[in-house]
Amino acid sequence: MPRFGTLDVKRRAETFASEIDGYKTESWLLKGAQILNLAYEIDDVSADALIPPAMHPTIPAYAALNVMVSPESPAGRFAIAEVRVVGRAGFRPRSFVLASVIDGDKGRRELTSRWGFPAIAGEINLDLRHDRVRAVVRSKDKTVLECELLDRDTISGADIQYIASMHLAKNRQDGKQVLVQVDPEYVFSKAERGKPSLISCDTNFWGANGQLQIGNPIAATFAVCDVTLPKIRYLCDPERPALQGTTKVAA
Repeated sequence: MPRFGTLDVKRRAETFASEIDGYKTESWLLKGAQILNLAYEIDDVSADALIPPAMHPTIPAYAALNVMVSPESPAGRFAIAEVRVVGRAGFRPRSFVLASVIDGDKGRRELTSRWGFPAIAGEINLDLRHDRVRAVVRSKDKTVLECELLDRDTISGADIQYIASMHLAKNRQDGKQVLVQVDPEYVFSKAERGKPSLISCDTNFWGANGQLQIGNPIAATFAVCDVTLPKIRYLCDPERPALQGTTKVAA
């Protein structure tokens, strides 16, 4: 029998679901975005409760810590940091975003209303050094994530594949809770790999409730690229398997 996530969607939505203003947003081009991504194994059993029933857990389970700084966008400069639990929606790999800390008031409002990012205000610093890339994320007067890529080594952008994300959101127009699929496109101008180093992660802040138990490091990458945030193409009913509860919005 296939395994499905066991997240209590209604309870999580009370705190972490954003309100999206319909599904007809236009795409955005984010030029010269800097992205730090770390992957870590997590406890298999407890992680099931961190993804919705629409999704399957990965075997073994793992999480992605993602920090992006966008120097240019229609909303000006913004930065975003996320903790994601990776799974599958139907046959496709997808990552469920537990929460998004967004640095930049206008960017936070726009990302929430257009793509349903589960946004929390905060401050994000991405520091590029000769031997490492370091990210520090602060919100509500405390550090909630601090991580690094060590021993920077150049690779091809073709070696990096970012997994599309799923955002739990409430549609302002009809009040329905949905999973919004966001599958950006990337054009790489620089790509690096290195050793992941997780200095601290306040898992309770990210809404894990003791169920995100981070284990062994898997990989770390850093990239500079042009990112296209797309039109919304697919929505999922968070409480039904994705193969049954997915709706196509746009081509």
